[in-house]
Amino acid sequence: MKSYSIILLFLVSFFVFSCNDSLTDIGTGIQPSSDQIKIGTDTFHLISETVKVNSILSKPDSFLLGTYYDTKFGSTKAEILAQVNCPEGFTFPAGSVGDSASVVLIYDTWSGSKYSPLDVNIYEMNLNTFNFTSLYYSDIDPSLYCDKSLKLSERIFSAKDAVKLRADTTAIVFPLKADFVKRFFDVKNYTSSEVFLKSFKGLYITANYGAATLLNVSQINLRYYYHYTYTTKNISGGDSIVTVNNNIFFPANSEVRQVNRFQHLDRDAVVHPADSVNYVASPANLNTTLSIPLNRINQHLEAGIDNKKLTINSALIKVEATDVKVDTVSAPTTRYMLLIKEEAVERFFKNKELPNDTCAVLAGHTLALVVNTTDVYQDYYSFSVAKLIANELKIAKNNGTVPVNNLKMVLIPVLVTLNTSSVVTAVKQDFLMSAVTIRSGKNIYSPMRINVVYSGF
Repeated sequence: MKSYSIILLFLVSFFVFSCNDSLTDIGTGIQPSSDQIKIGTDTFHLISETVKVNSILSKPDSFLLGTYYDTKFGSTKAEILAQVNCPEGFTFPAGSVGDSASVVLIYDTWSGSKYSPLDVNIYEMNLNTFNFTSLYYSDIDPSLYCDKSLKLSERIFSAKDAVKLRADTTAIVFPLKADFVKRFFDVKNYTSSEVFLKSFKGLYITANYGAATLLNVSQINLRYYYHYTYTTKNISGGDSIVTVNNNIFFPANSEVRQVNRFQHLDRDAVVHPADSVNYVASPANLNTTLSIPLNRINQHLEAGIDNKKLTINSALIKVEATDVKVDTVSAPTTRYMLLIKEEAVERFFKNKELPNDTCAVLAGHTLALVVNTTDVYQDYYSFSVAKLIANELKIAKNNGTVPVNNLKMVLIPVLVTLNTSSVVTAVKQDFLMSAVTIRSGKNIYSPMRINVVYSGF
């Protein structure tokens, strides 16, 4: 009886094992091969090129001023043309007398040396002024707005010479000439910004020499000092004359227009990237173009799915930074870059568009520890372009055309505004000092490429 039970248990176990073994293949056994999901991965190298940028749309929140020379990216010279805003409806009290005036440049940071001298000159824009609704670019010609016949002030200083206005604010003060004080007081017309700007068109601020410092000016104010007197009765019943000293601010703010002018006069002589790298540098200096081989990608993916419906699960372009500088004198590493279709660049920034994954993709600078290391880091920008590629292939299919051989994209340094929930609310071209060297499509060690994961159903 005991041996019979052992034999019965062995037969049941054998039967169960046989059933389970068969069940592992039953799905594929009854499913036609044409219904199976195809999954694949592929890598495509990209063609990249460093391109010169002559200007960007200029509507800055802050301003660069001065000149800075970099052995890799060349010189950047920055000047400012700025309207100042009047307090609407303001009138000087009766009997007022103008005393003095000054222009205050407020800055917190700078690129380069804090000891290098700057010779800053301020002129009155006496020829023309800006139209608030017009677009202005960073290659603006100052001679259209100022002939330098009305020089208001000049100071030679270095970044370390700033005075403390408050604990968190530094500034350089430029006393303005006496003839300006009188002329400005005689305007007396502050009924509106439009009327005011017909009389005082704005300021042209430039640095004559110095090649090692760029100030990051956060605010420009024209400050006007005046006094007036009035008569009042004293305690004995007689008349007393009271003098009141006062001042008024005319800020360069968002209600009027300012343009930051940038020049790179030695760029052709200095900038020569090797084939293995590309450059990205701001302001208005260098971008990198890259070409995505759409038609080749489409052909490879379609061949891998046996005429099934193509789905692009993932498509990543990792733009790898190299030769990253960490010293405080150099331009900071570019924080954000936008990968955008070349044909859409002008429209995107004019219309203040946001990244939408089918035209423009945003990526931030990432510093990550290399896997299986303890102190080796990699700098890169990772762009997810799956939706962009899928959309381009869909458009070509709907139009009955072949996808383009090379979809031209541009890497542009940008400034990004985030709300309290870390959602992107604004993107504009970077008008501050920043730069990064990236591995090109010809880099032997790690060429620029796109990694695609796809499937067919």
